[in-house]
Amino acid sequence: MRAAIVAHDFGAVFFLARQLAKISYSKIAAECDIKPERVGTLARGQGRITSFDKIVTIADALHIPGRLLGLAPRAWEPGTAPGHAPTASAHTTPATREGNETVLRRELFKASAGAGLVLGLPELTRIKAGRHIGGDVPDQLRHRTARLRRLDDVLGGGDTYRVYLGEYQATKTMLREGSYTEETGCALLSVLSEQAQQAGWAAFDAGHHADARSLYEDSHQAAVEAKDAALAGNALASSPTRRSTRTGPQG
Repeated sequence: MRAAIVAHDFGAVFFLARQLAKISYSKIAAECDIKPERVGTLARGQGRITSFDKIVTIADALHIPGRLLGLAPRAWEPGTAPGHAPTASAHTTPATREGNETVLRRELFKASAGAGLVLGLPELTRIKAGRHIGGDVPDQLRHRTARLRRLDDVLGGGDTYRVYLGEYQATKTMLREGSYTEETGCALLSVLSEQAQQAGWAAFDAGHHADARSLYEDSHQAAVEAKDAALAGNALASSPTRRSTRTGPQG
């Protein structure tokens, strides 16, 4: 949960809130002042929320500390000077909203504990590589991927899929938009291949077999482009759509 928040992946936040804390999309929509169908679309990985005002609304509705989103401390955070109350949703009265936020906050904290805090997530904050990608970034991403793999020890694919998919998509964006040397590019492609396998296994475990097949195909393609024959072979051999008896993703 915390990794999704730091990445501003609100679709993953909504998805995890429903999967882990059993908070309905309609309830999330009412508190965040978003149409329910939009919440569902975001949770399926389609689209992003980039509006500053909407991010602030979500932070206050779900009581996400401002520092995790690059915002100033929110009015409700301990130690914050009084004077600016969170904006109330147009669909709820202040009294109703306060009660709902108490429930949401408790449930989201419970979800966060199960989804990520067992890993010590401060070390998993988003890597800001910038426009130029240094040669050390692939190693950082590979270490991050290995740490995130520990989620498999406590959660199933239904809980980890969106987190792993978000990591994979972030690296794809880095490859597409960043500038780097050929050597760094090959290393990034190798990491991308590993991340695709990780997300592919989680997708299969969650019952999303078509997504799993596509991710393992992407993994194989990235490994071929990286000229990593061993990783390419592993993508083919360990695909859960080809082998139905596995204990987890290959490391």
